[in-house]
Amino acid sequence: MALFLLGTILVQGKIMSTLSVISNSKAMIFIFLSGIAGALSWLFYFLALKIGKASQVAAIDRLSLVFVFIFAALFLGENVSLK
Repeated sequence: MALFLLGTILVQGKIMSTLSVISNSKAMIFIFLSGIAGALSWLFYFLALKIGKASQVAAIDRLSLVFVFIFAALFLGENVSLK
């Protein structure tokens, strides 16, 4: 994933703007933590598929979108609408 991202940055010619993000230690911490969370998410998803029924695991996994909307409204003050 990191190699694909690097290739995309090089193709788009945005290496200089990327360097400013990399030099920001707070941004790098959040990028690192995001990567760990994403990796753990996949590991737990495949573990759940190994243990449970795929139809049940997939249904629970799809509920994450509902939780995103709820948490965005509750904690971030986002306006939730049909649009």
